[in-house]
Amino acid sequence: MFSIQAQQLLNLLFLVALSSLLKYFYLDWQTLIVIILCTLFIEHLFMHIKYKKINYFSFSSLTTAFGVMLMMVGDSIWIYVFAIILGLGQKYFLTLKGSHFFNPSNFALLMAMFFFYNDAHIVLGQLGDELYLRIVVIGLGIIILIRAKRLVIPISFIVIYIVMQYIFVVSYDDTVVLEDIYLRFYSVSSIVFILFMLTDPRTTPTSVWKQILFAFFIALISTGFDRYYGFRIQHLFMSLFMLSPLVTMFELQSKQSLEAKDMAKFIVLIFLVLSVIISIESTPPYYFEMD
Repeated sequence: MFSIQAQQLLNLLFLVALSSLLKYFYLDWQTLIVIILCTLFIEHLFMHIKYKKINYFSFSSLTTAFGVMLMMVGDSIWIYVFAIILGLGQKYFLTLKGSHFFNPSNFALLMAMFFFYNDAHIVLGQLGDELYLRIVVIGLGIIILIRAKRLVIPISFIVIYIVMQYIFVVSYDDTVVLEDIYLRFYSVSSIVFILFMLTDPRTTPTSVWKQILFAFFIALISTGFDRYYGFRIQHLFMSLFMLSPLVTMFELQSKQSLEAKDMAKFIVLIFLVLSVIISIESTPPYYFEMD
């Protein structure tokens, strides 16, 4: 049987191929192939540097690349490559006790925005909003989430997010109606984020109640951003970027006692995370239209 990483890669590859055929995908096939080849080279180079040998073929690296390509539009191919390098690099070199802190795709997207805000845009329209595509994505997502034991995360998140948006955004802002909140789930890319990026087994809790708590705080943080800064696409990604290190730290703490130097490293990391978020949030919002 395929590993979960291989199954997820096949799912994303299928979605990219389908969206490309339907003219929803922003990149051409030549660019996509170059990014894939660069990703494979970078991942296995990092693996060799870290472990002095290449232990396996990394399906997860391609999952990272497809996640970036599906969620971002960049003015240059090298923005994609640069972001993917950082996303892959952090899981090898930004670690504690052998665990990395961030979902590689999400980390890459935030780094692209941090370094190239005017040239790299997170978009949720690359896969269109056709009903049959949404059904296909949901079906593929449910299958893999059952295997990964993470199905409770998207279910909890959607319910909590809608409730919080109604209480703290819709009731507060007369220009926003509940239908605006529902529309955010209509794009296929939004569903991909919720089902595939939000549920990364390496950066999410293992127990069910912790997964519900994780979904609660993702919804709370992103809703808080929407309340005080207005709705921006990146708020969902920012909330995941903020919460993932805390999840990793708590998971490590529950398994072993962390030393003072470990906590010091974590505090520095949180400071850097907040600096990145503040920098991005302080820039004016942009409007990007998919042609």
